[in-house]
Amino acid sequence: MSRREIREHLFRMLFRRDFHDEAELNEQIDFYFESLETPKEEELAYLKERFNKIIEKIPDIDVILADASSGWRLNRLGKVDLTIMRLAAYEIEYDDEIPNKVAINEAVEIAKIFGGESSGSFVNGVLAKLIK
Repeated sequence: MSRREIREHLFRMLFRRDFHDEAELNEQIDFYFESLETPKEEELAYLKERFNKIIEKIPDIDVILADASSGWRLNRLGKVDLTIMRLAAYEIEYDDEIPNKVAINEAVEIAKIFGGESSGSFVNGVLAKLIK
């Protein structure tokens, strides 16, 4: 599984968070895993571990994003854009193995796929403020 595929899976998993109670989240992730075609056990373990690390940091990530998205309240942002930025902000703030520029570029590419017409530029603008 490529890093891009991992990010896209994590995006889809994190996106579910805003629509389900915490008690249901693990079950929803299991449902998601069942929908994947022949995943390897180590890939599923990695995705679940990374997902849990990101979920744990979301309160901190949201504070960081609220500061960077001046003029926008997080609850007014599109859920797709917010989820993409949460994933990228985690990589920027907590994952030393991923260069900041790579995290931003990948977030922009995912925003172009899953977001609206202006999602890519919006995500890029907010995330660029994180690394300044």
